Amino acid sequence: QVQLVESGGGLVQAGGSLRLSCAASGRTFSAYAMGWFRQPPGNEREFVAVIDRGGSNTDYADSVKGRFTISRDYAKNTIYLQMNSLKPEDTAIYYCAAHPFYSMVVAGRADYWGQGTQVTVSS
Repeated sequence: QVQLVESGGGLVQAGGSLRLSCAASGRTFSAYAMGWFRQPPGNEREFVAVIDRGGSNTDYADSVKGRFTISRDYAKNTIYLQMNSLKPEDTAIYYCAAHPFYSMVVAGRADYWGQGTQVTVSS
């Protein structure tokens, strides 16, 4: 079992920044590719970003490329999502996810999910 706990959400004005964190526990952190997803109000959950087990490969949804950065800290068993130039359409509940395989995270077929953290961007 892997437990994932997100934090760092909140209310921010358009153009502002937030950094989300996802702390992992329970299994070897480096054995999992990790990702971020989000679920806007009234919409389905969508892929945001992924990072591989080694931390060297990342990918992003087109809607966040150039504004969001995913990273991981092996000493803290934590992944981050740095979100800059936030827009009202970034408003969503943000979830982190884990799976041993990168492609499965991208496909939304993660083994483990966090409980989510709310991000609200005001115009």
